[in-house]
Amino acid sequence: MNIAVVGGGTRCKRLIEVIERHEFQEINPKVVAVADLNDDAPGIIIAKKNGLLVTNDYNDFFKRDDIDLIIELTGKMDIYNDILNKKKKTVRAIANSTAQLFWEISRISTLHKITDQKLQETRARYKAIINELIQEDVLVIDYNHRIVDINESLLKKLGLQRQEVIGRHCYEITHRRDQPCSGEHHPCPLIQTLETQKPSQTTHIHLDKDDKEIHYSISTYPLREGDDIIGAIEISRDITGDINNQKAMMRQEKLASIGRLSAGVAHEINNPLTTILTTAMLIQEDLDPEDENYKELETITKETLRCRKIVSSLLDFARQSQPSKKENDINDIIRESEILTKKQAAFKDVALVRELTADIPTVMVDKGQIQQALINLIINAIEATDADGKIMITSGYDPHDHSIEVQIIDSGRGIATEDMDRLFDPFFTTKEEGTGLGLAITHGIIEQHGGAVEVESKIGQGTTFKIKLPVTVAHGNENGV
Repeated sequence: MNIAVVGGGTRCKRLIEVIERHEFQEINPKVVAVADLNDDAPGIIIAKKNGLLVTNDYNDFFKRDDIDLIIELTGKMDIYNDILNKKKKTVRAIANSTAQLFWEISRISTLHKITDQKLQETRARYKAIINELIQEDVLVIDYNHRIVDINESLLKKLGLQRQEVIGRHCYEITHRRDQPCSGEHHPCPLIQTLETQKPSQTTHIHLDKDDKEIHYSISTYPLREGDDIIGAIEISRDITGDINNQKAMMRQEKLASIGRLSAGVAHEINNPLTTILTTAMLIQEDLDPEDENYKELETITKETLRCRKIVSSLLDFARQSQPSKKENDINDIIRESEILTKKQAAFKDVALVRELTADIPTVMVDKGQIQQALINLIINAIEATDADGKIMITSGYDPHDHSIEVQIIDSGRGIATEDMDRLFDPFFTTKEEGTGLGLAITHGIIEQHGGAVEVESKIGQGTTFKIKLPVTVAHGNENGV
């Protein structure tokens, strides 16, 4: 079996070394070509040393007739899909090869003719495949949905020990269900593989150890014993980041469209509102305050002023300008924002508490816009918190991704689960007199600064808003001082 590898990283180098070191019983795998854009990649270097074909363009593989299997090791789904679309029908992908290797290991481990030393070598090769060569989450499942094996990557995400997983049903572990997945929107890939005897692919939502949703692209590949399918290898790729990026792009497009519409509507409404307000006030001046029409005009005036407030918010939302960034200390912005909201907190008998990390790097931000975003979040927290409650404002620095994190934590009533996905939608509000634009404006400001806003909340247990802002490394070293 001649193998071509796309991605010349450490895993490619390890694969070449593993295949060179071990003797296979059923197949004779041999790496004959490696593709990578980086000429200094570890796999490229060892391939050159061994006299293999090396290239910067994996499309060169599709022109050859001596390749039986293409293994994609870059971890990029678009490249893998491109390979599937372009490869010849006689050429297999990594899934088939992995299934064969697993089968080889399974078969060898059941034979009594091999020595203990051979068995240990086989197990070592097996562990190298699922724990080192395959960086995605891997399950080996029998036809009864019971887990035969699991790799370390998935164990870590689940927060479980191997003995807690082996022998249990896959749907118990990854979905917290008491029966297999089913339905149009959550089909079971194992069932599909058992029925068709072919690889299958779908997307699922799993729960990690903290009960947070993880979006997975799941591929299952049949394990055979003779002519029978005895189970499957399930390889899951975490695509949560891709899903979130798509949602963010859709949200930005929606916000931009709504912003343009809001600007036009606000300008058209503002003039007649001014006329109505002025006319009502002029008529009022000619009436006795005891006149019943005077009270009706008072209602017209108040409602018109409320409409003008909504129009003003619409214009603020539509006019989100590009930030004028300067070097700022986030702690100074937090202190000033707290001062400006202190009276509202005192009026509701809510305590504002600061816990700011000293000597954190400065950030390049538009001070006015960031202050507006913080004030919006603090006022929301005050309004959601009952008397004698507390709001904590914290700051910190994460050296791993060079970002400043600001948290606004309240002890308020919390946010309903069904409302979480709509929080930043324009005009969505749970307040009786709210416009539903404050959080949309806040979200837009943070995204324009290259940052992100996250929310964690449970009914009756308060809410935490997290703002992350990127730090320009030149303005602070990696230790944040």
